Amino acid sequence: MLAFSWFNLPQNVDTASKQQQGAAKDVPLWTCQLEVSSRNLKRRTPSRVHLRKDFDMNVSGKKAVIFGGTSGIGLATTQMLADGDATVVAVSRDPSKAGKLPANVTTRSCDVLDEAAVAALLNDLGPIDILVSCATGGERAIGPFLKMDMDGYKASFDKLWGYANVVRHGAGHVVDGGSITLVSGAPARNCQPGQSALSSVGSAVEAMARAVAREVAPRIRINVVSPGIIDTPMVSAQGAERKALYDDMTQDHLIPRAGTANEVAEGILFVIKNDFVTGTTVDVDGGWLLS
Repeated sequence: MLAFSWFNLPQNVDTASKQQQGAAKDVPLWTCQLEVSSRNLKRRTPSRVHLRKDFDMNVSGKKAVIFGGTSGIGLATTQMLADGDATVVAVSRDPSKAGKLPANVTTRSCDVLDEAAVAALLNDLGPIDILVSCATGGERAIGPFLKMDMDGYKASFDKLWGYANVVRHGAGHVVDGGSITLVSGAPARNCQPGQSALSSVGSAVEAMARAVAREVAPRIRINVVSPGIIDTPMVSAQGAERKALYDDMTQDHLIPRAGTANEVAEGILFVIKNDFVTGTTVDVDGGWLLS
């Protein structure tokens, strides 16, 4: 039984009530519950799409590869997937900074800007169920664009090139029904003064994901999670100075505090597990876009 409401139905849909009761034609279509014949339903379903019986990926027993998986948001994602009984490979330039990890997590060293190394690593690790990249690729320039050092602006795109390497050489190793997840940032769609480099790079990451989603569908999915101000090791300030910094940066947000790496990782787990989400960006930003 399929419920249709508030839109016109195709004229070729057969209904039991229309066949059996002449009075059914007087009932507004937008209020009816209609039984769609298996013949019509089958005809309207693209044959190339594999429909899963369960619409939620169970990460247990799945193999996950997390670039940038040994610190911050990536580490939180690694730990959550491990808690879900996935087999996780956490990749970074310096895996030692991860500290003690669960038994079902191994680490590998790789620089996402080294395309050949990324390709070789993914070839070695495949097949993969879950591929995530949180690796920053380097520093991003901050400040007014018209005063910005252009080498710094160009270097900000190392994040994009790192993601591009992971997606280009990883997608072919992701199994049917698997997923790829990238991380952008709230400035991509709500740029504050001095954030032109952050906004440019984040926008490019989101645009790339939307473009690739069309190419890889329906075999696999690709999505982006966009964090706002997040309390991670990327900020070096400590103690009262750290708290004051985050308080100042978030005072005008709808949720006036910094988010946590775990809160962003929850967003990443959502797009990994939900089979009906692809080519989209999920915001975990404390209301940054409306602030």
